[in-house]
Amino acid sequence: MFKRICSLILCGALVVGMTGCGPTTGDDDNKTSSGTKNNSEYDLLVWEDQSKSKGIEEAVKKFEEEKGVKIKVVEKTYANQIEDLRLDGPAGSGADVITIPGDQIGTAVTSGLLKELDIDEKTKEMYTDSAMESQIIDGKVYGLPKAVETQILYYNKDIISEEELPKTTDEWLEYSKTATKDGKYGLLALWDQIYYAQGVMSGFDGYIFGKNADGSFNAEDLGLNNEGAVKAGEYIAEFYNSGVFPKGIVGEQGINTLDSLFTEGKAAAVISGPWNIDPYKEAGINYGVKELPTLPNGEHMGSLIGVKSYNVSSYSKNPELAEELVEFLANEENSKARYEITQEVPAIKALAEDESVTSNESAKAVAEQSQYAELTPGITEMNSVWEPIDAALQTIATGKANAKDALDNAVTTIKNTISAIKK
Repeated sequence: MFKRICSLILCGALVVGMTGCGPTTGDDDNKTSSGTKNNSEYDLLVWEDQSKSKGIEEAVKKFEEEKGVKIKVVEKTYANQIEDLRLDGPAGSGADVITIPGDQIGTAVTSGLLKELDIDEKTKEMYTDSAMESQIIDGKVYGLPKAVETQILYYNKDIISEEELPKTTDEWLEYSKTATKDGKYGLLALWDQIYYAQGVMSGFDGYIFGKNADGSFNAEDLGLNNEGAVKAGEYIAEFYNSGVFPKGIVGEQGINTLDSLFTEGKAAAVISGPWNIDPYKEAGINYGVKELPTLPNGEHMGSLIGVKSYNVSSYSKNPELAEELVEFLANEENSKARYEITQEVPAIKALAEDESVTSNESAKAVAEQSQYAELTPGITEMNSVWEPIDAALQTIATGKANAKDALDNAVTTIKNTISAIKK
């Protein structure tokens, strides 16, 4: 899921070393609490997300003190960590604990990059169902959720008040028709990308993959060109054909154009994610946030929910200790502490009603929209979906093909690609 937002995150790595040492005595000076001989400068290497290490700093120190170990934390772009592990793991320089998007779990497991975790039912029940589901492949657990995110509506309070906000997408379309003039716009959305467009498609009963009886995704059941998906595609085309969406928000650079228009005060509202909470604030925009509007058929607009998780590398030299750390970082106490610093909404059920979440406008909006969100498929076959369906949506947006033809062609391509890979 998060694959579609990689362009939003700056690449690079900031190393943040956090070390601490518990008491040791006699011949045990060079051993960790797990009894493993330690000749390196640290017992575990953790790859944390960019600008997020502050959120786990105190938890890491506490774990070090309790276990008598040393931990090094390095910040890396979380969407790229699997690829980094693919290279660094075999070389012995990869992290023991990584943080990755939930929709990369399937591919990582297939590639043998993640260790299966021994998580009891009580622990699994701590997390929201969709968040925990993202970490389970073929009945086996490969990580624990640390945060969830989904799309929300940002609106510029200096352009439109909360009381004036349209409640439906149809109302937004009409508002946008009158607001679009002199380089200014009403509502903007990146519906030429499935990550955003699925929020419309799901409301019309379009889906990416169907599900098996056990709840797992069925890669042979594609719903991206069913009757509902086609209706959604035709509805999306109305926004582009009416001129309320500028041509510049179609394609890979669309996200930059959308962000620029909003931060320059030229758009009344945009559909984006919680990753823009700080950037929009830093741009000086007096904005508010809400859950997404309802669709013409009365269904609430959906969204794809993204899950960030902590996972253990299959190359870890201290796998048991790494698993202990994952459980510790993702427990309720540390999840709450992390949220209060990073403002990333925790995946813990009990925290959904916590005052620290409900009193925060942005966190509340994410939590409310999450009720209508669906899990981004984390199976390997999802890798075959992104490009063909985005290409189809872009041909719809630019008027180069009608919705049915574009979606039919995309599904054919996806099925052929999946079949070829299986051979």
